Amino acid sequence: MKHFPSWPTVAFMTGLVSMGTQAEAADWKIDTANSTLGFSGIQTGKKFEGHFSRYNASISLDPNHLEAAHITVDVDLGSAETGDRQRDTALPGRDWFDIAQFPHAFFSSAEIHRTGENTYEAVGNLTLRGASKPVTLLFTLNVEGAKAHAEGHTKLFRSAFGIGQGPWATGQWVALDVDVTFDVTANSVL
Repeated sequence: MKHFPSWPTVAFMTGLVSMGTQAEAADWKIDTANSTLGFSGIQTGKKFEGHFSRYNASISLDPNHLEAAHITVDVDLGSAETGDRQRDTALPGRDWFDIAQFPHAFFSSAEIHRTGENTYEAVGNLTLRGASKPVTLLFTLNVEGAKAHAEGHTKLFRSAFGIGQGPWATGQWVALDVDVTFDVTANSVL
């Protein structure tokens, strides 16, 4: 069976934003060696998973002053990997991410809300392939001393960002929805 390229959703980058809530420090640095920005989707009826290996985040967040929090994330779209050579070769191309014109995806938070004891939602805009759309990321956060660990998820629709052109524009071969997950560790910056 022929494999078709898939769309790793970048909002996963959104997952990186969640690390900023800690009482002891307002600024955080992502520990990329111990963090994962992942995605999954369905291609020809089978689930696939992938991740981005290169990304940066700027996080300034105090849980006692969420109104002043600001988070930005920059994802290098050329770093998407799924373990399938055909898919990984297709993703940077014009039908998918088109990294020649749009090499990066950006997330910028507008608001972060506490939704429970250790649960939050980050609301902001994701810019991908020249389209900017609102995104909400749900996550849990645990803090121990100067380290924080967050896990979260969101769902994106690739068609909202123009990901998948031509025969890939419909969900016939590759599903339109993409799950974004993250497992992020961050260190406080004093």
